[in-house]
Amino acid sequence: MAVPKRKRSKSKRDARRAHTKVSVPNLSVCPQCGEAKLPHHVCKSCGSYNGRTVIEITE
Repeated sequence: MAVPKRKRSKSKRDARRAHTKVSVPNLSVCPQCGEAKLPHHVCKSCGSYNGRTVIEITE
C-alpha cells in the first residue's frame, strides 16, 4: 500500500484546494416584475416563466 514519505505542508494542501470553492449563482432579471431570479426558473415574486403566468402568487 502506498504511504507518503513526507508530510505535505499546509501551503501545499491549501494550494491544492484553492480552486474547489462554491461559486455565486448567475442571476437574471425577470422581464415581468424586474426582480432578480435564477435563469430557466419561475420567478418567485410574480410567478411568471417565459412570458406567461405559471403560478398564482397570493400576498
